[in-house]
Amino acid sequence: MHAFSCERCGQLIFFHNSACLRCGAPLAFDPDALRMVVADDGQRRCAASRTAACNWLAATPGELCASCRLTRTRPADGDAAALAAFAEAEAHKRRLLFNLRSLGLDLEPRDEATGTGVAFDLLASDHTPVTTGHAGGVITLDLAESDTVHREQVRARMREPYRTVLGHFRHEIGHHLFTVLVHDDDLPEVRDRFGDETADYQAALDRHYADGPPLDWATDHVSEYATMHPAEDWAETFAHYLHIRATLETAAAYRLRVDGPEEAVGDAYVADPVAVDPTSFDDISATWLPLSFALNAVSRSLGDGDLYPFVLPPTVLDKLALVHRIVERAAHAGS
Repeated sequence: MHAFSCERCGQLIFFHNSACLRCGAPLAFDPDALRMVVADDGQRRCAASRTAACNWLAATPGELCASCRLTRTRPADGDAAALAAFAEAEAHKRRLLFNLRSLGLDLEPRDEATGTGVAFDLLASDHTPVTTGHAGGVITLDLAESDTVHREQVRARMREPYRTVLGHFRHEIGHHLFTVLVHDDDLPEVRDRFGDETADYQAALDRHYADGPPLDWATDHVSEYATMHPAEDWAETFAHYLHIRATLETAAAYRLRVDGPEEAVGDAYVADPVAVDPTSFDDISATWLPLSFALNAVSRSLGDGDLYPFVLPPTVLDKLALVHRIVERAAHAGS
């Protein structure tokens, strides 16, 4: 995430702001320019500025912005609790789209006639069961995930070290983008790294929940869930790639540099996100690892767990490098 300042007074502002707290200027995010702008007339504010608490500009006055246009289903206007959870989920979705656009990727809205593009169904499970997941370009999120208590209960029950709404979106969009970014020529290498994504999914699901992950899962996978099926391994790895790129971008924006503790020998604990070559995964990983060590140490000092509770062994780094090459190719093809 970039750091932003008010065009009118220079005050530091944030991605979610709709007004400057210093000068009162009305603010909006311009998704085409990837920057915050002063929106005095308000004519181009997203039509969902109230229901989704959206602060993005739309291409045309009175229309939905690029993010809100992707939402196919949302709670009814009279469901106040669900609408509050919906607004929070939309805020995370906008952050996902910023992440993707920063990498040169964009999402095409769903075309129901052709079955192409992506749509989000953001649904409350209070009365009807909702399963978070992806199917043919449609990403469904149970809005109960916006509730911290519910999410923590599920996280503990599923033995997950990390569970966030943004993490869900990054994982599910990874499923969708597999069909968009991975070419036929890529499949031999992708299957060599991740396995055959066409393997029987239900059988893999049943096996995973009956037997659990292999004892040595951490040597080859970024998470326990990634062991369930090759498609989940790809989605989990893709989500972690987005975690890494977004965090490094934010660290660079805030000039967050890690010189390592004095006791450390060599440069294994040195990271300068500002100097990262975004085209080189070797450079990205060499910066990410020491930065994550430092962030985890700071988080522990606050009495919390690791901010990034994952280990990236060589096999996982190879998978991330492959994701990086595929993303870079798509970004350059679209530039």
